Amino acid sequence: MRTSRSPVRGMSAVGTVVAVAAGMLVALAPAPVHAAAGATLPFTSVEAESARTTGARIGPDHTQGTLASEASGRQAVRLDAGQRVEFTVPRAANAVNVAYSVPDGQSGSLDVYVNGEKLAKTLPVTSKYSHVDTGWIAGSRSHHFFDNARLLLDRDIRAGDTVALQATGVQVTVDVADFEQVAAPAARPAGSVSVTDKGADPSGRGDSTQAFREAVSAARGGVVWIPQGEYRLTSALGGVQNVTLQGAGHWHSVVRSSRFIDQSNSAGNVHIKDFAVIGEVTERVDSNPDNFVNGSLGPNSSVSGMWLQHLKVGLWLTGNNDNLIVENSRFYDMTADGLNLNGTARGVKVRGNFLRNQGDDSLAMWSLYGPNVNSSFENNTISQPNLANGIAIYGGTDITVRGNLIADTNALGSGIAISNQKFLDPFHPLAGTITVDGNTLVRTGAMNPNWNHPMGALRVDSYDSAIEAQVRITDTTITDSPYSAFEFVSGSGRGHAAKNITVDGATVAGAGTVVVQAETPGAATFRNVTATGVGAAGTYNCPYPAGSGTFTLTDGGGNSGWDSTWSDCSTWPDPGAGNPDPGPDRNLARGRTATATGSQDVYTPAKAVDGDAHTYWESANHAFPQALTVDLGSRLAVRRLVLKLPPQPAWQTRTQTLAVQGSTDGSAYTTVLAAQEYRFDPATGNTVTVPLPDGTDLRHLRLRVTGNTGWPAAQFSEVEAYLS
Repeated sequence: MRTSRSPVRGMSAVGTVVAVAAGMLVALAPAPVHAAAGATLPFTSVEAESARTTGARIGPDHTQGTLASEASGRQAVRLDAGQRVEFTVPRAANAVNVAYSVPDGQSGSLDVYVNGEKLAKTLPVTSKYSHVDTGWIAGSRSHHFFDNARLLLDRDIRAGDTVALQATGVQVTVDVADFEQVAAPAARPAGSVSVTDKGADPSGRGDSTQAFREAVSAARGGVVWIPQGEYRLTSALGGVQNVTLQGAGHWHSVVRSSRFIDQSNSAGNVHIKDFAVIGEVTERVDSNPDNFVNGSLGPNSSVSGMWLQHLKVGLWLTGNNDNLIVENSRFYDMTADGLNLNGTARGVKVRGNFLRNQGDDSLAMWSLYGPNVNSSFENNTISQPNLANGIAIYGGTDITVRGNLIADTNALGSGIAISNQKFLDPFHPLAGTITVDGNTLVRTGAMNPNWNHPMGALRVDSYDSAIEAQVRITDTTITDSPYSAFEFVSGSGRGHAAKNITVDGATVAGAGTVVVQAETPGAATFRNVTATGVGAAGTYNCPYPAGSGTFTLTDGGGNSGWDSTWSDCSTWPDPGAGNPDPGPDRNLARGRTATATGSQDVYTPAKAVDGDAHTYWESANHAFPQALTVDLGSRLAVRRLVLKLPPQPAWQTRTQTLAVQGSTDGSAYTTVLAAQEYRFDPATGNTVTVPLPDGTDLRHLRLRVTGNTGWPAAQFSEVEAYLS
């Protein structure tokens, strides 16, 4: 890949990802995840690619513009008419939300079955809000392929029950299903002013705009009550201040409006909670205020318990929003940002929210006109930003990004971006201390088509000016970045310094290229950064433009697993294309990406390649055949496998029947060794060595297990691969 250094055109500010096996819930995948990362969510997500299906699994893929690249986990299930995907429900539930995609210009429905019984209700699916084009954004292609649709099942289902979705007249790609126990509608607060008392139509047929305005005016100092029902608003509310707007719960009280509040200022003390605002925004038009909140709620306000969907932006916040709290809300399917603090915000806390399928930055602070000060994004879960970053901080003073879980960024974005990209003036660059602490980034980073080179999982970008703030990056977990883990760059190509940076405490498990991608002058100190599964080399250190200066990496101690340096600054390392010869004694599978047809509980595929024989992968039970696949990162002449089970005596002798398969492209697999029985005996270490035939040439190693005499599932604590 040749180096391309063309400047990047600025981007305007733009779910818990869980793996399952045969429908059974397992841990966040592929792990590890920081214990405190992400939001506490009332639903459990189940990935379609790990459920039972008669459809076709697609992915994984990180290529911009492909359907799989925008899916959570980079995989999904494609259903043609008559095909289905069947989830085993992991928790008591009475509702489901499904992320899906249908071909452009098509709509239809999915039939829903509970424990084999077809429901009268169907789940509507449409491309109306998908397949978005933003041609004015350099590097953007058609994107935003997925959408979300929810359904109350009108019955209680238990853990272990099945919910199946079957395609009828339209092809549907199912990504993930969220199962939830929805509470009954809340009761009307005493003394509140109901919008229906002012003439609002809960059927959604009539225009309720004036009724909402009258209720807001009448309830100053009190509560506007939005009862169970659907309400249609044809224009935005203004003059909202010193009032609470409250619904019966966001599954029960629904406002249909693409512009809910639009006001440039407010005296504040506005509290909005417990209802849904679902819009009709199908294209991104930046000049339109197609937002849940556009402008200001005023100081000391709050937003909580909301469901926001099909808008341009959830909250585009300007003016005085000091001490605003946005929490425990859900943001789905925006054509641009989920939330943007667009300057002058002080003491704002955005915490505990879930954001899926945003069309630009999921959460952003942009210090235009005035600096955002002492504000934070904390413990949010962000899945599938499909054009830009999971979290982006563009300037500001004393900003905190803490405890967030971000997965599956795409195209023009990193998991987290700390940047001096100004877009417009007057801009206020990063200042004070920028705290980035305790975040987990899963499959984040992307190939940027503007730069024609990759963006890291966590990016520090001195785009328009040198970074003078103290940037403190601590306790970070980065898993399966398709490219680098940490990137230091001046995205304008002008070579501004990225300095005053400390990275203290990080676990990098699987970086496609390098751990540190340094492309601009500056300096950073690294302490206690450990890495496994590094694809090319530890460091790429090639500041641009040539002669602009050096980037100094200071080893603060405790670092391991990334001491090599990419040697040729004229090329970018390709994922998995390491500098050194791997050598005959190196376990090629350790730390590599592992996937499986199924997993049981916390015994995930990554446990089979983590270098610890005491942890193990276990497939879904009673569901042979099962397969474990390891991506070795590059095409290699593998000659020997070593398969292990935990060495403890409690693991009694057992025989597993398995075949060895291989692929060079991850698509077409051939049989390397036909199915044979292999005996695992704790008396001899529970280890089996499997010689492979001469001429075995593969990148993707697959073990297909059809039997186990000791347990009704496939089991491996380590899968090791060697060149000799």
